[in-house]
Amino acid sequence: MFGRKKNRNDLKLNDLMAQLRPDLSRESLGVGPDFPGIAPNPLLSSDARKRNAELRTGVLALGVLVNWREVSSDGSPRVVLMFDVEAVGGISFRGIADEDLTITELTRLAPGQTLPVRYRPAVMDHYVALARDADPAHVQKLSDELASRKRT
Repeated sequence: MFGRKKNRNDLKLNDLMAQLRPDLSRESLGVGPDFPGIAPNPLLSSDARKRNAELRTGVLALGVLVNWREVSSDGSPRVVLMFDVEAVGGISFRGIADEDLTITELTRLAPGQTLPVRYRPAVMDHYVALARDADPAHVQKLSDELASRKRT
């Protein structure tokens, strides 16, 4: 009973967000209908907090920045980053990262830029997170591995 009501409320919330911010709709972000959507305030959403904690320990992949949308500019800017993600094993998908960036980080964003990201292979819900803690040597090894796969 509680689960059904929550699903209806989530659906209404996603519809409301799409109406308020059409640039954050599933179609605009380039994701499918199974994408749960962008939380209006991830600090108040227990699902978003849980997801972010899981993403911090997720699997490393490389994301090519496609575009970004600013969600809010209170304090440090909150942005939704869209990536074309490539991971080991031939996995590729459109990934969405909901991040708080500094002004300096925001000004350095450029489409086509490759950044390390983390994702949850067991969930595959389009959410990714910037892998700010990734070891540069590990990122280079992953990059070389993905590049060698493309050549064969």
